[in-house]
Amino acid sequence: MAKKEKRKKKADLDMETTVADMNVEGFSWYDPHKKAGKPQVEKLSKQEQRALMRGAFRAMLPMLGCIIAGALLMFLLAFLWLN
Repeated sequence: MAKKEKRKKKADLDMETTVADMNVEGFSWYDPHKKAGKPQVEKLSKQEQRALMRGAFRAMLPMLGCIIAGALLMFLLAFLWLN
């Protein structure tokens, strides 16, 4: 049973996807003639762009709320202290 799981894990492992180009001058495997492929960029539709921006703003909302609450608290404390 354990051997089958090990084989399956090895089969699921992706060995072809490049995360970073490791063809760097100075490394023993450096090949100056090897060309790095250009990353393929997908065009997003306007609907997908809007959804992306909406998600980014929703992720920022709690921090923005904390900053505004902190500013209001500081203003209130200063107002009460100086009054």
